[in-house]
Amino acid sequence: MPNLLLELRSEEIPARMQRKAAGDLKKLVTDALVEAGLSYEGAREYWTPRRLALDIHGLTARSADVREERKGPRTDANEKAIEGFLRGAGLSSVSEAQVVSDPKKGDFYVAVISKPGRATEEIVTDIMPGIIRDFPWPKSMRWGKASSKPGALRWVRPLQSIVCTFGPEHEETTVIPFEIDGITASNITYGHRFHAPEAITVRRFDDYAANLERAKVILDAERRKDIILHDARDIAFANGLELVEDEGLLEEVSGLVEWPQVLMGSFEEDYLSIPSEIIRLTIKTNQKCFVTRKQGEETLSNKFILVSNIQASDGGKEIVHGNGKVVRARLSDALHFWKRDQGNLPDLETLTASAAKFGLDIKKPLDQRMAKLDALDVTFHAKLGTQGARVARIRALAKELADTTGADPALVDRAAVLAKADLRTEAVGEFPELQGLMGRKYAVLQGEDASVAAAIEDHYKPQGPSDRVPEDRVAITIALADKLDTLIGFWAIDEKPTGSKDPFALRRAALGVVRILLERRIRLPLLATTRDGDLLSFFHDRLKVYLRDQGARHDLIDAVLTPDADDLLMVARRVEALTAFITSEDGKNLLAGTKRATQLLAAEEKKGTVIADGVSQALLKLDAEKELFAAISSASKDASDAVAGEDFRSAMEALSKLRGPVDRFFEDVLVNDEDAAIRANRLALLRLIREATGTVADFSKISG
Repeated sequence: MPNLLLELRSEEIPARMQRKAAGDLKKLVTDALVEAGLSYEGAREYWTPRRLALDIHGLTARSADVREERKGPRTDANEKAIEGFLRGAGLSSVSEAQVVSDPKKGDFYVAVISKPGRATEEIVTDIMPGIIRDFPWPKSMRWGKASSKPGALRWVRPLQSIVCTFGPEHEETTVIPFEIDGITASNITYGHRFHAPEAITVRRFDDYAANLERAKVILDAERRKDIILHDARDIAFANGLELVEDEGLLEEVSGLVEWPQVLMGSFEEDYLSIPSEIIRLTIKTNQKCFVTRKQGEETLSNKFILVSNIQASDGGKEIVHGNGKVVRARLSDALHFWKRDQGNLPDLETLTASAAKFGLDIKKPLDQRMAKLDALDVTFHAKLGTQGARVARIRALAKELADTTGADPALVDRAAVLAKADLRTEAVGEFPELQGLMGRKYAVLQGEDASVAAAIEDHYKPQGPSDRVPEDRVAITIALADKLDTLIGFWAIDEKPTGSKDPFALRRAALGVVRILLERRIRLPLLATTRDGDLLSFFHDRLKVYLRDQGARHDLIDAVLTPDADDLLMVARRVEALTAFITSEDGKNLLAGTKRATQLLAAEEKKGTVIADGVSQALLKLDAEKELFAAISSASKDASDAVAGEDFRSAMEALSKLRGPVDRFFEDVLVNDEDAAIRANRLALLRLIREATGTVADFSKISG
């Protein structure tokens, strides 16, 4: 079976776009080939900074012939209907159609359309220009003289050449020479821009990849990542250090080089007085370099690791020197930010009103920054006011929540007024991703309580399903207040998530609340706190997602979750107890009996059958129904008492005693007795079963 090799070579593609672009190319090409009637055994995409490549193997050489029968109108249909049928089928007259008789519908026309298969080369020539022209780059550009013409080709960076070869694995291949905007596909590519700029002739993927490697281009991005990672580990180990690994940076750097060369640079140890997080971000953001630390220690060393795309004749000395100069300059700026943030602001006299409003100590640097944040009237959201107003709301909400979380009210208040202060620090201004973390460091420096410092950093958490949840009670309180204020505010101005759009990360905020309440076992009446039933429903949606991710069955969640359930911890505990119960033998059997009872009862209710208001013991004629009534009376009380005590497992155990009596009732008792009074009484007995089980869950929603 033949193979298809495709390469699109351009100027440097931004690293963040490469992996997705290669995947898009694979999907677009293979989908188009399959739609055209071809099949293939496998396909794999590749990418480097300067090329996207696709290897499709086992591709059929020709699409199959297609014979299609298209049914038309009756032979006595009006002329316009027949003309439309002929036009759609590509026939010039009815003489080219067949007439088929149907005993019921009469005679009608049928067009037999035969489409001969096409050569793969022809199909590729047809599909590729459109795929290239409409490629889904996030951003693209035009270039050269043709860029001024309407409909000029747009590409992420100037497209320079195209390779497209097709042929059997062990025979000569042919070029499929499609053309787009003056670029014609060929079997010519080029290697490393500096080390091997000469033209390379290729036939199929194997020699293409091998020739590129000889020309200092490693085509496989995963292999480039592996080389960088292991060489970086080795060079760090050789210097008595260990690499601080960073998967995101590794992905990015592998997209910046075609021939990775790992080197080590250094900076003055004086810069190690800067917090490690700032050093790491400075070096990562500005120079795409990795940092190192002494083996087994947390603090960084003054050695960094860089990845070059050039195998320099001097062993990389000049490259290391140049990177070192830039790193030192950036660290000098970072040190300046770090020191300035610990000093006084120059305009303290303008901050007294804001300081008084929040009870701030104007002598302390972090307090000054919070006063500055308020005094500047920095906008949080056009419809929700300033950051200062938001801090005031969080402060008030945190005060209410402190009773629930058991946190020290004084520490909660102090943490609330300082939580957003680091937004006005220069370090966070340079590196926004350090908000919270820098606040904690500055809080420690000015002698704040450890719980206050922890809350400043952790009140943003958790920021995703895998992020850690705050542990300190003060941090928990501020984290809840922060997220609840966000949700309450955006709900109030009707800025809710729609479909896949969630610009204010409200789903993440709600999931954060859910995780804090459940993982830190906090009882919080959300409806009383938010005063919004629609927002409570939004929390329910996030709770369902969280519990399903934890392995809970969706039907068991639905059986427990009522529209007004606003204590999410209790919902989770009910689901946990119900899960354990319903998988037991007693649970399975009781479920079957209960569902039979509720379904029968629902059917009679729908028909309008008379059901007694209560069960009359005088009308209980059979032992099975007397036994069931006694069992329900006992189990209902025990289950209700257990639920009141929030002991859901005991409630389930109490209900499990109904299994035997329910089974015997349906074996020995005919519910729809001829005597209307007895029938009404027995239906009332079934209603008691529904009410008894309803104390813990709606069993009708449980599948099985």
